Amino acid sequence: MNLQVFYRISFFAILSFLFVSCNASTIPEKAKPVENFDVNRYLGTWYEIARFDFYFERDLNNTTAYYSLDKKGNLKVLNRGFNVKTKEWKQAEGIAKFRAEKNVGALKVSFFGPFYSGYNIIALDSDYKYALIAGKDLDYLWILSREKGIPEAIKQQYLTLANEIGYDVSRLIWVEHDKEDTSVIKAK
Repeated sequence: MNLQVFYRISFFAILSFLFVSCNASTIPEKAKPVENFDVNRYLGTWYEIARFDFYFERDLNNTTAYYSLDKKGNLKVLNRGFNVKTKEWKQAEGIAKFRAEKNVGALKVSFFGPFYSGYNIIALDSDYKYALIAGKDLDYLWILSREKGIPEAIKQQYLTLANEIGYDVSRLIWVEHDKEDTSVIKAK
């Protein structure tokens, strides 16, 4: 096999891998995104009540997500949290796009260029005060609230739903909200 054929095969293999990984499942099998979703009611600040631990939020508490719309109707995302080890606020800006209809809570989110992952609103109260978010698979789960806490009944309802989908809710980290972030810079 000559070098040019090898490079061509390698290029298409990498391209195929990227295509498959970018278009892989974006929601756990038993999860279903909410319908009749109103993005305008979802905008603003949400407090992270609980989450599964993963690299990008490791050692963070006081975590929030701020959502606003861009000119194309996509959600601009500003995630912030206080790193308990470095004693500094950390933030990440991203973009979330609807995967289909804008009245279904099925989105894809990216903080790293062209690489997107599932962001699925699978439970949302009628007042848009509490939300349960499923990631692309059973390794990503968040409970969000407009307040720094959540009523026990809503918490239990969300834990039950997550369990039914297949999440191991014992892995949840319950986030502390004991600091005021006065340096919030809204997403551009």
